[in-house]
Amino acid sequence: MRGTQARMIRHFAIAAVLVSSPLAADDQTETTEDPAADVSEERLRADIDTLVGFGTRHTLSEQDNPTRGIGAAVDWGLETFRGISAECGDCLEVVAPERMVSGRRIPEPVRLRNAVAIQRGTERPNEVVIVQGHIDSRASDALDWQSDAPGANDDGSGTVLVIEAARLLSQREYPSTIIYALLSGEEQGLYGGRLMADWVEEQGYTVKAVLNNDIVGGSCGSDGYCDDRHVRVFSEGLRADSTEELRAQQRRFGGENDSPSRNLSRWIDGLADTTDGGLDVRQIWRTDRMGRGGDQIPFLDAGLPAVRITVAVEDYEHQHQDLRTEDGVIYGDTPDEMDFAYLAKVTQLNIRALHGLALAPMPPKVTADAAVRTDTLVGWAASEGADLYHVKVRGTSDTAWRSSTPTGTGGDEWTTRIPSSIADAETGTIELAVPLRGDDWLFGVSACNGDYCSPVASAVPGGAFEPVAKEEE
Repeated sequence: MRGTQARMIRHFAIAAVLVSSPLAADDQTETTEDPAADVSEERLRADIDTLVGFGTRHTLSEQDNPTRGIGAAVDWGLETFRGISAECGDCLEVVAPERMVSGRRIPEPVRLRNAVAIQRGTERPNEVVIVQGHIDSRASDALDWQSDAPGANDDGSGTVLVIEAARLLSQREYPSTIIYALLSGEEQGLYGGRLMADWVEEQGYTVKAVLNNDIVGGSCGSDGYCDDRHVRVFSEGLRADSTEELRAQQRRFGGENDSPSRNLSRWIDGLADTTDGGLDVRQIWRTDRMGRGGDQIPFLDAGLPAVRITVAVEDYEHQHQDLRTEDGVIYGDTPDEMDFAYLAKVTQLNIRALHGLALAPMPPKVTADAAVRTDTLVGWAASEGADLYHVKVRGTSDTAWRSSTPTGTGGDEWTTRIPSSIADAETGTIELAVPLRGDDWLFGVSACNGDYCSPVASAVPGGAFEPVAKEEE
């Protein structure tokens, strides 16, 4: 940026009459009716009963039986999406990406299909938000494709959540595209997630967020402990697509706690805090549960922002279990062990998140320069569709972005609300001199369209909402 304009912007940043105002953790405010108000426990239960009625949805089960097995289940998912599309004037494009797969839990090659519905954005159709759950199920033996495996909570709950989101959000229009995905092969080794991540790359999409919902319909654990007030959101710290060069940069400039997925988790937490009577988010700063995995991982491997949303406490007697009773203990993943009021709340949180993410611009790519200076020069490239940016700060040991402006090093007041109109006309970039010493603070920027703001993108190596390979180009 030219020196004269940069100085003008710095002057603007310090002297502007726009002042910071107290906001939620990530500036999430709701000014229209709740998009999740019509979530129906009855529909969720009916869809679960349909899924359980297929007997088993094991990936190795029958492909051509119209009433039993994975083939019937995926066909049902596709037909359900087509029915929803008919209700909104064919607003959904329904597709079934597929491939042949084999592996440790697939001894012979098998056909793998996902059921996918695409709700095209009206302004930025290549910018996508994905909500997904896996439609397959399993019994105790991962290779047992013949026994009944109801898979009510794991992951019928995530499947019906995705369908309910499609029912409600397809009645609206959004600038960005929303993709609803039912994935196969998760229990055999995340095959459907890999197929989905590869398919997204083949379409040339820019991924803003992936919400992977896996086991979201229960509120009590195997030990009798119950928690129907919280939902866990898992996010990776160090990026899965990290390189030796990125790790070296992070050692010097930070970024260990600022992956895009971690900032997506913070955004969801902030959104949940704005809803009375909703679930509180417990951020779990791990990629997944101890020693386990989910379909968010293939997206993380590809460098895309993804989180796992799951119950606050798991019931191990009612997942990955043959239907049986031993010593008076009932085993098996059946609907009677679910909490449909809880599932409805998790569904509502997802719908509100999809609504906000699809309305918000893409998080910008942000840099910060604080070497040998008493302030920090924060810069970013303008995001398409943004009319305002919020510059965020937090202490290096803080867990959340601040909602108010900290005191500057010289007592200067500065604004965190920057209009897009000050972007450089030639380069589309913005610079802001923040009167804080960079050694002590982390910086990030959220792009807004009216009241709807993106997750914060951190001004650290690897903080951009794009694959590292693209960032390093």
